[in-house]
Amino acid sequence: MPALSLASDAAMVAAAVVAGAPIARAALRGLSGRVVGIDLLVTVATVGAIVLGEYWEAAAVTVLFAIGHALETATLNRTRSALTALVALAPDVALVLRDGAQTEVPAADVLTGETVLVKSGARVPVDGTVRHGTGTLDEASITGESLPVAKAPGDRVFAGTMSTGGLLQVEATEVGAATTLARIVHRVEEAQDATAPTQVFMDRFSAWYTPGILVLAVVVGLLSGDLFLALTLLVIGCPGALVISIPVAIVAGIGRAARSGILIKGGEFLESASKVTVVAVDKTGTLTRGRPRLTDVVVLNPELTRADVLGWAARAEAGSEHPLAGAIVLAGAIVLAAAEHALETVGAADRGAGGTLLPDTITSIPGQGITATVAGRSVLIGNPALLAAHAIDDPDAAVTVAADLAARGRTPLIVVIDGTVAGVLAVADEVRPDAAGMVAALRAAGVHRVIMLTGDGPLVAAAVGAAVGIDEIRASLLPEDKLDVVTRLQQDGHVVAMVGDGVNDAPALATADIGIAMGAAGSAVAVETADITLMGDNLLMLPAAIDLARRTVHTMHQNVALALVTVALLLAGVLWGGVTMAVGMLVHEASVLLVIVNAMRLLRRSRPSPLVPQ
Repeated sequence: MPALSLASDAAMVAAAVVAGAPIARAALRGLSGRVVGIDLLVTVATVGAIVLGEYWEAAAVTVLFAIGHALETATLNRTRSALTALVALAPDVALVLRDGAQTEVPAADVLTGETVLVKSGARVPVDGTVRHGTGTLDEASITGESLPVAKAPGDRVFAGTMSTGGLLQVEATEVGAATTLARIVHRVEEAQDATAPTQVFMDRFSAWYTPGILVLAVVVGLLSGDLFLALTLLVIGCPGALVISIPVAIVAGIGRAARSGILIKGGEFLESASKVTVVAVDKTGTLTRGRPRLTDVVVLNPELTRADVLGWAARAEAGSEHPLAGAIVLAGAIVLAAAEHALETVGAADRGAGGTLLPDTITSIPGQGITATVAGRSVLIGNPALLAAHAIDDPDAAVTVAADLAARGRTPLIVVIDGTVAGVLAVADEVRPDAAGMVAALRAAGVHRVIMLTGDGPLVAAAVGAAVGIDEIRASLLPEDKLDVVTRLQQDGHVVAMVGDGVNDAPALATADIGIAMGAAGSAVAVETADITLMGDNLLMLPAAIDLARRTVHTMHQNVALALVTVALLLAGVLWGGVTMAVGMLVHEASVLLVIVNAMRLLRRSRPSPLVPQ
C-alpha cells in the first residue's frame, strides 16, 4: 500500500507539473510586465499545495484550470464567429475576361477595371458595377437585407455577395483590401478589440483586486496559522469570470450586429447607444426615400409657358448639389426639346450631360435656395426668404401657392427670372413605408423622443411628421441650427443619437453622442467615420441597433453580478469551512463558462421581431 500511495502521489505531482507549466510561464510573463494576474495566484497555490503534501489538490487545481482555459478559449472563439463568417465570404478565385477568354485567377489578382463574370451560385469577388446582364444577388452579408436584390446594368455589387440567378458582367472598381467586405471585416475586428468604459473600470478594479487577494491570503495565513487555507483563498479569489465578463459580451454583441449589417465602432459606442434617450433624424434620404420627383409646375407669369418655367429652373439647378435639384433637372430634360427656342443663342459646348444647359454661375444660399446666371439671365430658385433677401416685388401670389403646395406635403420652390416671379415648382419625396414602424420600434426599444430635423418648411415637415408619427418637428433649419438643437438636447441631459446622410448634417452628426449613417453599403467614408453604420437601407435596423446595444449592456451587468456573487460566496465558504481548493477551482471555472454562455446568447437570432433584422 505505501508503494501504491507513493505512485499515486507521484502521478498527482506529475499531473500538476504538466498542467501547471504553461500556467507558470504565463505568470512569469505577467510579472515581467508588472502584471499580477490569475496565473500567478494559481501557480503560488499549486506550489504551496505540493510543498504541504496536498498533491491531489495541486493536480486538481492545475488540471481544472487548464481545462477551463481551453474551454474558455473555444467558446470565446465561438463569440467571434461573426468575424470568421465574414472572412469566409470572400471567394478565393475570380472568373475574369482576359483577351476575350474566361480566365480563373486568384481574387486578389483581379485588376481595377477588369470585367468579372458572376454566374449563378457564385460569390462576387470584387466591388463593382454591372455592365451587362441581369441577375439577383443575396446581399445579406453586406446590408442585412434578407431578400435577393435584382441587378441590372448600372447597379453596384459588393464582394462576398452570392448570385442566386442570372449572369452578370461586372466592372471591378474596388478589389482586395479596398472592397466593402474587407472594410467591414477590418472595422468589426477593430471594434471587437476596442475597450468600453465599463471594461476600463473593471480592468482598473482587477489591477487592485488581484494583489488584494494576495494580501488577504497572507493575512489569513498569518492570523490562522493555516497555510493551506491561505493557498485556498488564492484559488478561490481568482477573478477570471470578472475579467472576462465584459469583453466577451462586447465581442458577442458587436459580432451579432455585424451579422445584421450593423457596424458598431467599438464598446464605447455600444454603451453610448444603450443610453440613447432622444433620436434626431434627418428627413430627406432618411424618413423619405431621397429620390424626389417633380409633382407640380404652377405658372404665375402669363408671358411664360410651363415649359419655360421648368426649362429655366432645370438649367439653373443643373449646377446644384441639393437632393431636390435632380428631380427638377430630370423633368426639365424632358421639355428641353419643346423649349429649344430659348437655347438658339447658346453654343453646344455650354451644354451639360444629356443636353441640359449648365449655368454660367451658381451660388447656393443655405436655408434659402440658389441664385444662378443662365445664358445671361438671372434665375433665383428657393423659398420666400430668398425672395425677401433679393427684394423681389409683390411675391404674395407665389407665397400663397407655395403654402398651399406645402400643406399637401410637397416642397415648393419659387422660380424668379430676371427679377420677376415666373412660377412655383413642387417636389415630393416619398415617405419610406417602414418609417412609421421605425418610430414605433424606437419607442419600444426605450427611446423617449424622436425628433425630425429638416431644412424644409414647417408645412412640408408637418405633413411628413404626421405620416410617420414623429414626436417633435424642427423645420427650416440650417446645418448650424441642427447642431444647436443637438447641443441643447445634450445640455438638457439627453443622450442624443443623430441619424443623417453625413453631408449637410455633418456638424450635428459629429456633436451627437452617437452619429449614425444609414444605407452606407459601399461608402468607405461612412464605414470609417460613423459611430454606428447601418449598411442596408432598412429603417428598422436603427431600432434594432439600439435594442441590441441595450441587451448587450444588460448582459454585461448580469455577467459582472454573477462573477462578484460567485467570488463572494466562495470566499465565505472558505473562511467558514466546507470549500476546498479543488472545489473552489471547479466552481470558479464553471462561473467563467457560465459568463461566456450568457454572453453567447447575444449571437442567437432573436425570435421574429420588428426590432431585429433576420
